[in-house]
Amino acid sequence: MCNGDEHFRVPGSGGKQLNTSLSRFPPNARQQSGRPNGRSLSAHYWNQPAESLIAELHTTPHGLDAKEAAQRLDEDGPNTLRYRREVTPLQVLLRQFSSPLVLILIGAAFISAFVREWIDATIIFVIVCGSVLISFTQEFTASRTIEKLTQRLTLRATVLRDGETQSIPVQEIVPGDVVLLSAGSLVPADGIVLEAKDFFVNQAALTGETFPVEKMPGVVPVEASLVGQTNSVFMGTSARAGTARVLIVQTGAGTVYGQLAQRLTLRPPETEFERGIRHFGYLLTQLMLALTLIVLTANLLASKPPIDSLLFSLALAVGLTPELLPTIIALNLSRGARYMAKDGVIVRHLNAIENLGSMDVLCTDKTGTLTEGNVSLTGAVDVQGVASTDVLHTAYLNAYFQTGLANALDQAILAQAEQMQVALAGYSKVDEIPYDFVRRRLSVVVHSPQEDDCYLITKGALDNVLEICDRVQKQKEIAPLDVACREQIQQQYQTWSAQGIRVLGIATRQLPCRTSYSRTDETGLIFVGFLLFFDPPKADTPKVIADLSRMGVQVKIITGDNRLVAKHLAEIVGMDTVSVLTGMELNTLRDEALWHLAERTTIFAEIDPNQKERIILALQKRQHVVGYLGDGINDAPALHAADVGISVEHAVDVAKEAAGLVLLQPDLDVLRKGIEEGRKIFANTLKYILTTTSANFGNMFSMAGASIFLPFLPLLAKQILLNNFLSDIPGMTIADDRVDQEWVETPHRWNMHFVRNFMVVFGLVSSVFDYMTFGMLFLVIRLSPEMFRTGWFVESLLTELVIALVVRTRRPFFRSRPGRLLWLSTLLIVILTLAIPYLPFVTALGFVPLPWPIMALLIAITLLYVATTEVVKHYFYRHASDVL
Repeated sequence: MCNGDEHFRVPGSGGKQLNTSLSRFPPNARQQSGRPNGRSLSAHYWNQPAESLIAELHTTPHGLDAKEAAQRLDEDGPNTLRYRREVTPLQVLLRQFSSPLVLILIGAAFISAFVREWIDATIIFVIVCGSVLISFTQEFTASRTIEKLTQRLTLRATVLRDGETQSIPVQEIVPGDVVLLSAGSLVPADGIVLEAKDFFVNQAALTGETFPVEKMPGVVPVEASLVGQTNSVFMGTSARAGTARVLIVQTGAGTVYGQLAQRLTLRPPETEFERGIRHFGYLLTQLMLALTLIVLTANLLASKPPIDSLLFSLALAVGLTPELLPTIIALNLSRGARYMAKDGVIVRHLNAIENLGSMDVLCTDKTGTLTEGNVSLTGAVDVQGVASTDVLHTAYLNAYFQTGLANALDQAILAQAEQMQVALAGYSKVDEIPYDFVRRRLSVVVHSPQEDDCYLITKGALDNVLEICDRVQKQKEIAPLDVACREQIQQQYQTWSAQGIRVLGIATRQLPCRTSYSRTDETGLIFVGFLLFFDPPKADTPKVIADLSRMGVQVKIITGDNRLVAKHLAEIVGMDTVSVLTGMELNTLRDEALWHLAERTTIFAEIDPNQKERIILALQKRQHVVGYLGDGINDAPALHAADVGISVEHAVDVAKEAAGLVLLQPDLDVLRKGIEEGRKIFANTLKYILTTTSANFGNMFSMAGASIFLPFLPLLAKQILLNNFLSDIPGMTIADDRVDQEWVETPHRWNMHFVRNFMVVFGLVSSVFDYMTFGMLFLVIRLSPEMFRTGWFVESLLTELVIALVVRTRRPFFRSRPGRLLWLSTLLIVILTLAIPYLPFVTALGFVPLPWPIMALLIAITLLYVATTEVVKHYFYRHASDVL
């Protein structure tokens, strides 16, 4: 067993890509050109000694002083790829006139003016200005809201200024700054390495290299490609392991990444919702072209006035289009981002909200989301499981002197040591071998005040520590780490893991003192004990997971912890624990097998960093909308791959940069509220599309047909545009409409077939009543053209207004209360519609007063239309084969 007679004393007082292959770019393609965000440097800085560059940049190895840095920032500009000036109200206003629909209307106004139809031209121009003013107000307000929210999340870098360590926004970094990088840091600009300790950088975004590469001081040949520039780091890459001190030589547009960005148009991947909107736009474009050509041709063949026929055809095309759709989407998203911020969720990319509502799988680590995140050291025990102050002191030295990424485990060790009044006892740090995700351990070398030798202290994942040990410490004796002893250690490990306790191993080795050590020194260590950590589950986690399940969102755990710890937690919070897949098992699966297995698996344990992205992609292959919640260095690829990347405020920079949403608190209940908000946004956006397109399609289809058979145009172009303008006013309030609970309870995805069928079915129902109105007004009552147009204008606008309250919900309309702004604006426009024929100035619009019996007839037709639509809606949702 674990025993022996060799004496040994434990040191202690008591004992978040670009497919560009930049690596193939010729070196002269990346030379400094002029001074875009950079000082005047000679070419090929990677081929110059550090001392030469420091002199050329007029800086020091300890950085700039604050005054000089401020001056350089003023001269060179911020460290951004493109200097973003604040958007002015005038720019937003002018942008409204870039809409094709607005340009069509302006063209119609010019045509009217050209043929001296001054009143028509003026009316069209006034309507255009009204629409532009509404869109401008809403877009400017929305953009300001988003700008304020994104300012709450600013990436920062650690620099040396005035000889002291400071944390500053990355935008304020200038050439000549000296930046301190460690695992998890985003590289903020291009620079050369002054000092490094086992420093590995992930630069796949620029070079496509699969694995992190080591960076170190030195000089490389002039002709070296990006891959060969081992002394340089580049903006957009991230530190994976180790530490480094870097001299910044290029910032902003002068960086490799910046020069590449000038050549390429970078666009984030299209979301499912954006893709649906694009396909919807294609459908409308086809309908507009067909409608315009057919109606124009038919009216010209009927010998109707050419200019009136052209304006009428253009007005029909414009009337068919939900021209406020971009504004409605912007309103919905900005409103959702504002509400989510109140709940502690900052939206970095607005399209993330769209996918959040459609998400049906959420993958997350357990620490801080399912658990409290308050990791505590519950035991520092020797190999026999007995509490040991020597083991605690050894762990304290490792945690105290390590300078890598701050983590909860080291903080727990330091807190426990402070509580137990453990002291350094005169030990001093000599060197450090940083943590990385391959070794999964961290070592520090300390000098003992009582002896001339030094001690290598290693802490990490139990198996990874045991693989470098050949002996074990038992009380004050050393024994060989034989098979029996290893089995005893593994048995203890599994017992603790089954109780939900995370276990680390700690080992040490005495060796001669020198100035530098490396990973090759991690051999022949003595295993001295275990560190036991516990992070209790949050009290509300079972309820939140149950709520998410009821909302159609399946939670899956992806963790590097062993399966027993993960399974224990899952049992406590009420998750399925039958389906568990380990990283080793995953490696044996082909992609096709993983596609099917991932869907049925709840717990992915002992997962390596590069396996997380593979799991996400497998779930997406099965048509799931996947969210991923992560905060670590190794989470960035998975955050990029997920449909919804989610991180937390205290996450490493690379994780926050990769995420679309950032939680101010790692709380799944906050995320649940965000999902609800995302579904409300989707629902309200779709309401506008369904209500507007069905009503517009019906009205325009009716007028197109009537224009062919009637001896006069059923409405003048200016009347169509006024109708369209007034009906859009309630549509602007849909962003604040109430959403039925069934929309929130399940995820919904864009369904083009459903939208098309809805538009056609309810549009045709509208046309039936339109033609009923035509028959009553023209064939039965035989009204004059002016009175016919007035009556038809009132009826078409009334039906479009009130029908929006009917088709906005799947329920009977009287069982779904609309939002306050929606029904108030609808009521006001209804009153205005009924009053328009009797207003004094409406003769300029071609309207005349209507007799009250005719007005009563129009109201009766509208009420009958509402009742019929309610019945059709009931049968449509019951029998529709395509449902959202």
